[in-house]
Amino acid sequence: MKKKNTRSKQGASKKSDVDPYVQNLLEHIDAGKTLVHFDRDRAVFAQGGAADAIYFVQTGKVKITVASAVGKEVVLAIIGPRGFFGEGCLVGQSLRVSSASAVQASTLFRVERQAMLQAFHAQPVLSEKFTASLLRRNIDLEEDLCDQLVNHSEERLARALLKLARFGLDSPMPEARMPRVSHETLAAMVGTSRSRVNHFMNKFRKLGLIDYNGEIVVRPELLTEVVLHD
Repeated sequence: MKKKNTRSKQGASKKSDVDPYVQNLLEHIDAGKTLVHFDRDRAVFAQGGAADAIYFVQTGKVKITVASAVGKEVVLAIIGPRGFFGEGCLVGQSLRVSSASAVQASTLFRVERQAMLQAFHAQPVLSEKFTASLLRRNIDLEEDLCDQLVNHSEERLARALLKLARFGLDSPMPEARMPRVSHETLAAMVGTSRSRVNHFMNKFRKLGLIDYNGEIVVRPELLTEVVLHD
């Protein structure tokens, strides 16, 4: 039997890095599945490159961006543990329409396009779970679009922080910690300037809604009550 490939040019992941949820989800895929590790700021794939695989996040965070012809970059999403990206290859996308890079050291499963499609046919449970995840992704995208259209930048930043802080959490917590994301990245996510993000982050910290010293501490209930109240 062919030995499963669990290494990449970026280095092998330690066993303790693997999230059991995704490992179990993909456990029946042998050929075409690789466990890979990317250091912070390392590119996973680039816009215009070959779209030949889908990625599932075990640990860390991956930033999805798109660049215009004049080089302006927009952050489409930041994908955390149990999330996935690059799924366009499954529906005939031959080239990447966006770029992906690690926001922090990240461990991913890379599953080749054909291996994933075969798994969908052979494993109804996997297909059902993946479809449910796609529906949740669609809801998130609709919420993000509404957020951009109707809310001002302070509210959009608060929502972005809440979303980033809740990656991998199954229930609300009084405090959620996450490695610091640069103000440039937050500004690109929110659609505002870095100076505005800096202003609002300082405001949130003075109000006790967040704190940061090497990592960001978000207090979800307070942030929601004070900034996002209707």
